[in-house]
Amino acid sequence: MDTVKRVIALGFFDGVHLGHGALLARCAQRAEELDAVPAAFTFDLHPSALIPGKEPVPLLTTPADRSGLMERLYGIREVLIAHYDRAMMTTPWQDFVTRYLVQQHQAVHLVVGHDFHFGYRGEGDPQKLQTLCAQLGIGCDVIPKVEREGITVSSTYIRSLLSQGDMSRAMEFLGHPHILTDFVSHGKKLGSTLGFPTVNLHFTPGLLIPAYGVYACKAVFENGDSRLAVTNIGTRPTVQDGNAVTAEGFLLDFDGDLYGQKIRMEFYHHLRPEKKFDSLESLRTEVMRNAQQTRDYFASHP
Repeated sequence: MDTVKRVIALGFFDGVHLGHGALLARCAQRAEELDAVPAAFTFDLHPSALIPGKEPVPLLTTPADRSGLMERLYGIREVLIAHYDRAMMTTPWQDFVTRYLVQQHQAVHLVVGHDFHFGYRGEGDPQKLQTLCAQLGIGCDVIPKVEREGITVSSTYIRSLLSQGDMSRAMEFLGHPHILTDFVSHGKKLGSTLGFPTVNLHFTPGLLIPAYGVYACKAVFENGDSRLAVTNIGTRPTVQDGNAVTAEGFLLDFDGDLYGQKIRMEFYHHLRPEKKFDSLESLRTEVMRNAQQTRDYFASHP
């Protein structure tokens, strides 16, 4: 039987923004006080995915990226990812706490946001949770909403920013750059034609695709090294026949083959909308200009 004590932060944590960060930081703090493991609980699917007739919410991050952000930024050591299905959806909130969190995962303290609802029909809320935790002899923190400039930090607001391509403002509310992680696939070898190594990353179905355009980015490799990158999100109209959407990154100051490696693309700043060029040469000239803009951006935002 699992005997590890855990402090567990509860939430969906899409994007792992500053509001989530307040929960996760408290979780890490309580875990240190209680000599327990700081953990976070999340679902693989957004709960809206099982509501008939409801359009699924486009997600900011995959479960793997959510886990990575929580671990890197907030010191969470375990991320418990549960499959969200009909059985989970119809579990009474009390059973979720007593059987799943306390008995199965040895929770000694829980941390939730002020607006957290859970269990069948969303009947569990922070007040009921605190009452039950007191009866069970475990602690429970409820974290108030986090605001910036009078705006509540939320995944919904950040989705609207990304849909407009406003990476800089999204980063203010996320507390980190927006990311996309994927294994590098072979493209049309366009990069070698233009004199830049390129990486082609794909959006997992259900993931939000930001506004088409060109962005100043950092590409982070599996070994932790990184390079500046000029990344185009869209259909690459100058060279592509079709409408498949990719994130194609032109890596600056890099020479090598990254095929099959996992890359985390970090998006910092919108440079221009996507456009169709009348020749590869004019595309190359523009990419060179965007490369200099990217260098300038990072030089002024160290």
